[in-house]
Amino acid sequence: MQQLGNFQLTTISGGQFVIDGGTMFGVVPKTMWSRLFPADDHNNILQETNCVLVQTGDQNILIDTGYGSKLAPKLRKIFAAAEGDPLLKNLNAAGLDADDIDLVILSHLHFDHAGGATRIDENGELVPTFPNARYIAQRREWMYATAGLPELRGAYPQENLLPLAEHQVIDFIDGDVEIVPGIRSLVTGGHTYHHMAIVIESGDEGAVYLGDLCPTSRHLPTLWGIAYDLDVLQLRRKKPEVLGMIADRGWWALWDHDPDHAAGKLVRDDRRDFAMSDGVKAL
Repeated sequence: MQQLGNFQLTTISGGQFVIDGGTMFGVVPKTMWSRLFPADDHNNILQETNCVLVQTGDQNILIDTGYGSKLAPKLRKIFAAAEGDPLLKNLNAAGLDADDIDLVILSHLHFDHAGGATRIDENGELVPTFPNARYIAQRREWMYATAGLPELRGAYPQENLLPLAEHQVIDFIDGDVEIVPGIRSLVTGGHTYHHMAIVIESGDEGAVYLGDLCPTSRHLPTLWGIAYDLDVLQLRRKKPEVLGMIADRGWWALWDHDPDHAAGKLVRDDRRDFAMSDGVKAL
């Protein structure tokens, strides 16, 4: 648990998984990325889903939900994903139940960020995982994710999303807005066209949940991205802007997929554009 002004931040893992290292580093040659992130014999690297619980004193707010409990057995095996519902298990370990969450903010709607937003209940029905929560997403991200585009069918499983609309618990925002006092959206694009980072400020302290704009501390170079990035030019423009803001203000960068660090402080670096000066395993 990390105190940030009047807020308390806690890392809640939505489950670890493995993925092909080339997928996570796109056009970056393996000879470069493997020095920072060694792969196993199958070229896989370990990834985390570092969801963030923000306790404001008035609300329990969860940022992203991991991959959830609905992965098909074949996919669970491919990703070596945790059994059961790792998000709820780890939330319980932090002293909270699903009923305690008031708001869920989704940085974007890929399966490893929004999969835990819904679950299958005891009657076999798809329902929102957090029954007392409102869910927040960018309107255009939702439109794109639910448009039925065949080339994106693996990225946006509809069972993660449509139950939120059916149960009328999803609220849409447009662009950069204050979601609640001290927490605001920052649309970055890049990874998806309407991907957003989440800015958290309290007092003189701040943190930015980067989502997949910069998923790990190994992705700090401006030109390094993921094979899934839809708009590489936008990512290369926006990433140094956001990382520069974090470094110059002395804020925390919150890593979504880093298995070794949930958060870190940044400094500008001539060799890699930015470097992590201080990292923590979990908030």
